[in-house]
Amino acid sequence: MAIERYNPRDAEPRWQQKWNDEKVFVTDNDDPREKYYVLEMFPYPSGRIHMGHVRNYAMGDVVARYKRARGYNVLHPMGWDAFGMPAENAARDNKVHPKEWTYQNIASMKAQLKAMGLSLDWSREFATCDVEYYHRQQMLFIDMMEKELVYRKKSKVNWDPVDNTVLANEQVIDGRGWRSGALVEQRELTQWFFKITDFSQDLLDALDTLDHWPEKVRLMQKNWIGRSEGLSIRWEIMPGTAQSDEREVAVYTTRPDTLFGASFLAIAADHPLAKEAAARDPAVEAFCEECRRAGTSVAALETAEKKGMDTGIRVRHPLDASWELPVYIANFVLMEYGTGAIFGCPSGDQRDLDFARKYDLPVVPVVMPKDGDAASFVIGDIAYDGDGVMINSQFLDGMTPAEAFDAVAARLAAMTLGNAPQGERKVNFRLRDWGISRQRYWGCPIPVIHCDDCGVLPVPKKDLPVKLPDDVTFDQPGNPLDRHPTWRYVACPHCGKDARRETDTMDTFVDSSWYFTRFTAPWENEPTNKAAANHWLPVDQYIGGIEHAILHLLYSRFFTRAMQETGHVDVKEPFKGLFTQGMVVHETYSRGKGAAREWIPPVDIRIEEAEGRRRAILLSTGEEISIGSIEKMSKSKKNVVDPDDIIASYGADTARFFVLSDSPPDRDVIWSEAGVEGAHRFTQRVWRLVSEACDVLKSAKGTPAKEGEALAISQIAHRTLKAVQADYDKLAFNKAVARIYEFVNALAVPLAKVAGGGADVAYREAVRDAVEILIAIVAPITPHLAEECSATLGNAHLIAMSAWPVADDELVVENDILLPIQINGKKRAELTISRDADQSAVKEAVLALDAVRSALNGQAPKKIIVVPQRIVNIVV
Repeated sequence: MAIERYNPRDAEPRWQQKWNDEKVFVTDNDDPREKYYVLEMFPYPSGRIHMGHVRNYAMGDVVARYKRARGYNVLHPMGWDAFGMPAENAARDNKVHPKEWTYQNIASMKAQLKAMGLSLDWSREFATCDVEYYHRQQMLFIDMMEKELVYRKKSKVNWDPVDNTVLANEQVIDGRGWRSGALVEQRELTQWFFKITDFSQDLLDALDTLDHWPEKVRLMQKNWIGRSEGLSIRWEIMPGTAQSDEREVAVYTTRPDTLFGASFLAIAADHPLAKEAAARDPAVEAFCEECRRAGTSVAALETAEKKGMDTGIRVRHPLDASWELPVYIANFVLMEYGTGAIFGCPSGDQRDLDFARKYDLPVVPVVMPKDGDAASFVIGDIAYDGDGVMINSQFLDGMTPAEAFDAVAARLAAMTLGNAPQGERKVNFRLRDWGISRQRYWGCPIPVIHCDDCGVLPVPKKDLPVKLPDDVTFDQPGNPLDRHPTWRYVACPHCGKDARRETDTMDTFVDSSWYFTRFTAPWENEPTNKAAANHWLPVDQYIGGIEHAILHLLYSRFFTRAMQETGHVDVKEPFKGLFTQGMVVHETYSRGKGAAREWIPPVDIRIEEAEGRRRAILLSTGEEISIGSIEKMSKSKKNVVDPDDIIASYGADTARFFVLSDSPPDRDVIWSEAGVEGAHRFTQRVWRLVSEACDVLKSAKGTPAKEGEALAISQIAHRTLKAVQADYDKLAFNKAVARIYEFVNALAVPLAKVAGGGADVAYREAVRDAVEILIAIVAPITPHLAEECSATLGNAHLIAMSAWPVADDELVVENDILLPIQINGKKRAELTISRDADQSAVKEAVLALDAVRSALNGQAPKKIIVVPQRIVNIVV
């Protein structure tokens, strides 16, 4: 009979409506089955989903559908990371309120995500800009204030002059704002901070327990936390060189072994000694101001030209009373790190060497390679930072750096400056407290009140939420809350006098640091239902981009600990399993060069291939244009493919199948029209093969064959089932797709035979069993196609609610084995033979092998020892 092509435009909305009507993906917290929480990092509602979203959410959906089939009670929610500067920028540029812009975008993106057929529990949906959500976030803030996990202080901050807001160090990329791209300035402002440093050691130690995280992410967090073991050394200021009462400078170092190579001290521009020097010298003041305007990110400090200014202050070397060192203000030293002062050892540190050469300071080598000659070893343009032996270091000479570290620590601990030891072992962390104040409107209001008499007070919980006012304007730079005529004025909750609301709002990373906990019971009046949170957390599988390895993941780990401290959860780690997916990339197309270059979207291109050459032809003119490099899809280079166009043309299942098939999920996938068309042909082939045989298969039971002509069909079906199951367990989606391709190829002839009427009952039953397995294993990736194929076979049940099939162990066991063949103890060959072959058959097959006959060279073996199913040893 004539079989219609599979029509995704008809099938996909129909099955999505069926799932919705039957509430298939709504999760019950009281379900007694074992839980499984799968979550993709929730999206920012920019207005359109992109192919990166499709890949990210397709991966999560495969896991959710697979685990549901395996019998778990699966939580797979969705929400929106909805606060942030883009909404304010849109308000300014388009004369639209941020709330209106945000919720319009949410509606648009929700429709797009629904078209993908994702198995999401939409009943738990929320946006972080919902009053109901940020009300509970304000409750958490107040609870954290009570536990002294929140404080306020004056601090030097990164100021984005375009977005007019403070940025965390992590949000400064190469000295520029992570969103605006503007050069960041340094300002002093009074800011709110979370005490993430209270958990530095715990955050570091617990990384060892996260064995289902990528090692590279754990390493990135370890480096960011930055634990170091060193020495705090007190340097005496030489009398008469400083005008203040300061008598010493504290320096933290991890290399006290290199003290005899010291040639200068460098202090931050905000160090008390620098401020003293600046007060008496305008040139120093100008230099300090220049330092303050520079970026504070690691990249900015490493790439900036190293500059310094001599303060005139001198310090005495702690191990040699006759040795004086100059104190410089340097642009690469920050007050926020260590003590705001370092000692420079030019021979062992490239930054210090560059600085010393610039200012003509001594360079004394103090560590040389073990096989070096102390008399001739010198430092050229490259510092020596390797291991070796100490030289030019008095009592340390001949020691290893590790031995010298201990020797210096012991000696300085025994020496005193004033009434305290001159040196003390100390553990230091690179991690700094999280500054959360942002000078913007579209964020969660910080729930505190400023009273001239009573000070800074939390808003009473009964008065929460502190709602954002709707009547704001964006016609001026800065925070509209500062300009609001009424919102900021309020009575003091303690004395009743006139007071002011805090106009800073919270960093949006706060919003995303606990949303996964709120999903466990988003209807609760309290921030959490503790029992529900403890049941669902940690998230079993979290999926998202590597770009969030530090900011979001570290903040979330801190916040979960803070919520434990405040009594909202009993867990510390939010994410048990973490998977970081690769990007979706595409060729670029352009014409022209330099500033005149025009980027061309893929939709306007036709690719031709002739004589081994690919040509890109512009559809509108027929001209050939340049094919550029493969890059991340971006609006700037117009190499973006709209998921809506793909879904409209090919269906959601094709898009899902392609983004999961082409490469390992942790690597980039190269988008190509040919690849999408190939995925589409595959879905059509599956439908054609199943539908052509469905009339015959409807009456057949699904029973695997254990013998006869159909045995091979059942064997490949059950072996494929077991292998794909293992692939899904490891998130190896591309491997699962490859096995599914092979399985479909293997089923083509048996299905054609069934459709043609040339199969007996046992054969039809084996094929029906194999097709049911095929439907089950493709269902997580192509759920609509699976439902359609199942229905055409006459099944009344939904595949989305069906149990995962069980592989028959008898059919899964491979019948052939590979035996290594040794002659006089050396491996000479391998033999593939039936697992059930007896010893005489094995010996006969071994002696027939060309490699064995050549090795024996006509000789008869003295002995042939067969270790069943393990190895064959021949003694000559």
